[in-house]
Amino acid sequence: MELFGFEIKRKDDEKEQKKRVSFVPKDSEDGSGYVVNAGGFFGQYLDMSGGNAKNEADLIMKYRDIAQHSEVDAAIEDIVNESIVSDEDSAPVSIVLDDLDQPDRIKKLITEEFEHIVELLNLNWYGHDIFRKWYIDGRLYYHKIIDEKQPKRGILELRPIDPLHIRKVKEIKEEKDPKTGARLVINTNEFFIYQDKNMNKSQQGLKISKDAITYVPSGVLDPTRKKVLSYLHKAMKTTNQLRMMEDSLVIYRLSRAPERRIFYIDVGNLPKGKAEEYLKSVMNNYRNKLVYDATTGEIKDDRKHMSMLEDFWLPRREGGRGTEITTLPGGENLGQIDDVVYFQKKLYKSLNVPVNRLEQEAQFSLGRSSEITRDELKFQKFISRLRKKFSFLFVDLLKTQLILKGIVTEEEWMEIRDNINFDFLQDTHFAELKNAELLREKLGTLDLLKDYVGIYYSKNWVRKNVLGLDDEAIDEIKKEIDKERVEEPDPEDEDGI
Repeated sequence: MELFGFEIKRKDDEKEQKKRVSFVPKDSEDGSGYVVNAGGFFGQYLDMSGGNAKNEADLIMKYRDIAQHSEVDAAIEDIVNESIVSDEDSAPVSIVLDDLDQPDRIKKLITEEFEHIVELLNLNWYGHDIFRKWYIDGRLYYHKIIDEKQPKRGILELRPIDPLHIRKVKEIKEEKDPKTGARLVINTNEFFIYQDKNMNKSQQGLKISKDAITYVPSGVLDPTRKKVLSYLHKAMKTTNQLRMMEDSLVIYRLSRAPERRIFYIDVGNLPKGKAEEYLKSVMNNYRNKLVYDATTGEIKDDRKHMSMLEDFWLPRREGGRGTEITTLPGGENLGQIDDVVYFQKKLYKSLNVPVNRLEQEAQFSLGRSSEITRDELKFQKFISRLRKKFSFLFVDLLKTQLILKGIVTEEEWMEIRDNINFDFLQDTHFAELKNAELLREKLGTLDLLKDYVGIYYSKNWVRKNVLGLDDEAIDEIKKEIDKERVEEPDPEDEDGI
């Protein structure tokens, strides 16, 4: 089968792989399964299923199902809102090239191409939805559409692909070592297989080049490290437990909440059959069951069966106390939902969301940063990790765009990619509080040391150890101070110096 989509040419890629011979395939964090090329086009598949899910598509559907639960949805919204911040003036994500050792012309071109990618993704409008899909499904796929006749036009369009229909596969080629008999991996070929409902089940799917697809995994793998999981995976059990607790609570309240009457009907010495007939006749005379018909909107009288939620009719033989009517009390402590609250808190913990966000009546106070709880600090670090994983979307798209445009080669990209960073917008008040408080503490320490500067401590030592400035920042501040003295001389200084 021929590969669909474009493929970036690489110099002696196969020869380079033959030099790196090993008995194990190259490990990766994308959870792609390995296929051994032996005999036919496809040989033996590794087991990609695990747990109760039959395959990855079934697992993704389970993630989407629990994401509809109210508590899970609220937690996801907290995570997505903290990760992707919308602003009227700027995009949610910007590129930072301060650490890149390249001419300003190259930096400008890279920045322009990144802005083009942001426009293709329509990140200003759909950034929240894109991140939410990636967080729930645990993976994200985009088809990079280019003009193969004019590849230097770059990426023309990005089309999202449903993860249910595509997966990444690595095909390995093995040879037997004549000396030891070990199976050596001499070559690895990566590609994607796409198959939707329109294809026949007998078809193996469409084989797509890896360069034509952008694949962003969550980075969370199962214990076998062969399958990508969503961040919702560890919340699946807790969500199901919470659902069962809520359902059982509703059933208990419906069955025990109402008070019911018990009718003891004296049947005398009537035989069993006559006694039951007499009991039913009395029941029909006094019992009135009104039932609401949802299809027609009418209320009708239904006396076909006796429900446990209604009155009890019990026969009493001759010699008893005669006909009697008593009351069966309803259930007690129906307002206690401590067990439900327990599973709600456990669910929030499993999603790394602070538990105090579950309590709607608890309001966030914009005070000192020292008042921020430890859970909020952990949550901010979790958000930073999510942003780092999600940034691979921009890394892969930017790599393809720069290589197609001829701005950099693949070898040059491997050298500069670690120096390219992405800055996400922040709207949490905590970051501003923290920076202001740190600056206040530094200035307070500086005020205590001012009598000892020049005696026990040098000015340069204070700049580095108290204010935390590096040599570059110190030199830049000195230049700015000297420049300000020249432009705006002190009026008390007669010489204007």
